[in-house]
Amino acid sequence: MGRRLLRGVSGAAVVLASVALLSMRHRGAREAAQDPGIGEGMLEKPEEQSEGSPEGAGGRGQKDLRLHPPEVYGTEGSLTLGDIFIAVKTTKRFHQSRMELLLDTWISQASQQTYIFTDEEDGALKRRMGGHVIFTNCSAEHSHLALSCKMAAEFDAFLASGLSWFCHLDDDNYLNPRALLKLLSSYAATWDVYLGKPSLNRPIRASETLPNNQTKSVRFWFATGGAGFCISHKLARKMVPWASGRNFLSTSELIRLPDDCTVGYIIECKVGGQLIPNALFHSHLENLQLIPTSQLMQQVTLSYGVFENKLNVIELGGPFSPQEDPSRFRSLHCHLYPDTPWCLQAVGW
Repeated sequence: MGRRLLRGVSGAAVVLASVALLSMRHRGAREAAQDPGIGEGMLEKPEEQSEGSPEGAGGRGQKDLRLHPPEVYGTEGSLTLGDIFIAVKTTKRFHQSRMELLLDTWISQASQQTYIFTDEEDGALKRRMGGHVIFTNCSAEHSHLALSCKMAAEFDAFLASGLSWFCHLDDDNYLNPRALLKLLSSYAATWDVYLGKPSLNRPIRASETLPNNQTKSVRFWFATGGAGFCISHKLARKMVPWASGRNFLSTSELIRLPDDCTVGYIIECKVGGQLIPNALFHSHLENLQLIPTSQLMQQVTLSYGVFENKLNVIELGGPFSPQEDPSRFRSLHCHLYPDTPWCLQAVGW
């Protein structure tokens, strides 16, 4: 499996150039439309990459989680969906049962911003998403190394795109693009921003492997990948020494924890950043029925699954029955986008 993981890290490289080209075309057209003064032969000065130090600022991870108002991270200009790189992690066995649901619902509203990272080629998925499907060659196992392999591919594809925000999602998440845009518009991508929802009420503890068979105890917060999280471009650039390519797998091995934990470890223990908790992200690890129906339309992400041996879905009426729509994603989508053709065809809607 080790060889396949290494191939997987480089497997996404063949699409990075096309991702970057698509992004450059999109950004160039948008900037030219917004500012007539930007023309051919005028290039922005690239941001200097922060090298950081291997020791980082691990002490930041020892602090309690603190809430910071968005004003602290002042915004710059107007953000559009075109500034956001949305990555969805999946696996071949969920292409039909999970990905088709997402493609029919929220991805239809953000297809140009969304990239799907999977482990095996699939002609049907390729036909629907074209170049926005990235076959990583990572293992289909649910091991922390296999998951880290895909996260490394996501991270490098985002960096190649040159976009302002990186948002990671799992294949059991519903994303509300409008709510995401509203949230990220409260922050500037030129600040160190790490947004998400922790699944624990305390920092996680881990043993970091050191040379000479030594270990060091570390504590840090992380945003659970099952609820989705977002990272600003500025912060992502600082993460490169530990998160780009094979470095992500090496870093994951240091603490022997999954990919979302590794992201938090890099940000808090190596870079010196801090998780900004946000209650608008949701995973199947929480009781989704506790979210008030009146507030569902304001949430950034939602999920479905099993919680305490029971089906865990949001409480929402019509237009589809729980038997027709067990995840409730189709019904939610119809509330958000009532003009969707298959919503209009629903009986009694």
